[in-house]
Amino acid sequence: MPKKQNLIYTCSQCGFNSGKWVGKCPECGEWNSFSEVTTSFSPSKNTNKNIPIEHLPNITMKPDNRLKTNVKEFDNVMGGGIVPGSLILLGGEPGIGKSTLLLQLSEKLTQYGSILYNNGEESSHQIKLRSQRLAIAEENILLMDSTDLSDIEKAFLNTSPIGAIIDSVQTVYNPTVQGLPASLTQIKEGANLFLKLAKKNHHFIFLIGHVTKDGQIAGPKSLEHIVDVVLYLEGDRHHSFRILRSYKNRFGSTDEIGIFQMTQNGFEEVSNPSKYFIQDFNPQSYGTTLTAIYEGSRPLIVEIQALVSQTHFNYPKRLVDGTELNKAQKLIAILEKVTGLILFQSDVYINITGGIFIKEPGVELSILVAIYSSFKKTHLKKPMILIGEVGLSGEIRGVNGIVNRVSEAIKLGIDTIVIPEKNLRELSIQQKKIDIIPVKTIQDVLDKLF
Repeated sequence: MPKKQNLIYTCSQCGFNSGKWVGKCPECGEWNSFSEVTTSFSPSKNTNKNIPIEHLPNITMKPDNRLKTNVKEFDNVMGGGIVPGSLILLGGEPGIGKSTLLLQLSEKLTQYGSILYNNGEESSHQIKLRSQRLAIAEENILLMDSTDLSDIEKAFLNTSPIGAIIDSVQTVYNPTVQGLPASLTQIKEGANLFLKLAKKNHHFIFLIGHVTKDGQIAGPKSLEHIVDVVLYLEGDRHHSFRILRSYKNRFGSTDEIGIFQMTQNGFEEVSNPSKYFIQDFNPQSYGTTLTAIYEGSRPLIVEIQALVSQTHFNYPKRLVDGTELNKAQKLIAILEKVTGLILFQSDVYINITGGIFIKEPGVELSILVAIYSSFKKTHLKKPMILIGEVGLSGEIRGVNGIVNRVSEAIKLGIDTIVIPEKNLRELSIQQKKIDIIPVKTIQDVLDKLF
């Protein structure tokens, strides 16, 4: 039967489909994001196929033979290694090091077989130059630089690699499908093809994805729904520190993070990230504090900096780097309400050093004390770790993972730790031998520390 064609309108931000054009997407709220997409399909006759149905207890499980890269930070994020047959999406800002990381991992994975590396943005000579700079053993790494999906599929089937890397998914397209490269239709077409190749041949495939100005993987979110694993490479490109974070993982936890440092020789694992974060900490400076955060299953010690200065404008500035602006505004309001400080006449700048971004509530007490210290132009009596969530009425709430946070502080030689009183009973006798300061309220904190 002839193919039927339908004209639909698709949101370029969230993938929502509509039978008519609308100005504002009812799904994501974006304006002027709909574009025409022509879909075609061939009606098929009912062949009355017998689809096999099995009882769940009768399904036999295959052994979980994960492919290990021997890069501990990466393997932990993946849940112990790469699962054969998985489709993995890696996103990150331009220049953050996505291509460099996957090229280094390719060398590690050649122990299992050949790796097909397709780059639609650079030539094979450029990849060769990068591999020489990184001193990568190039044996069993197959290079091609095509943007045609059919060419990539043929190369994948002919070479039968253990895995493939597509750099990037926004550059490949199917000439027989309507739409420009990087359009929603082409990205879905490419993602579905790579998903079929990965599942059918039981080989893994990495997709490198561009990100939008909001930090989301372009494509849009529909691309993340198709793949098995979504990884983000985070960090400030002007710092050497990088965090590999999992936002979706069908084969493992999404709580783990990998910590790397970008050097001239590529990515190197960071064995003691806490020491890296506080290497320039000066305890005699006002407006600086230390806190212990929890990223994945590991604690990290980071430095908080705050600067409070008199404003010369009608509206004071609130600039935050490394955490959420709403969190900082909330803490400023609590500090004004509970202590009576007049901060509406002052600009407040907050910075978390090292280029890391923190969302967890355990950092709130440290930020609040840093603001108070800068406003009063006084510093803490000695280096200490401040841990706790701050409630709207000024109470200090408990946090999770307090035992591991305290242990990380002890490893770095810090023997004074401020914690919520509710967490005190969780500590062991050995941990209580150091100077543990339990606190209930903000006023309790200020009375004991200043």
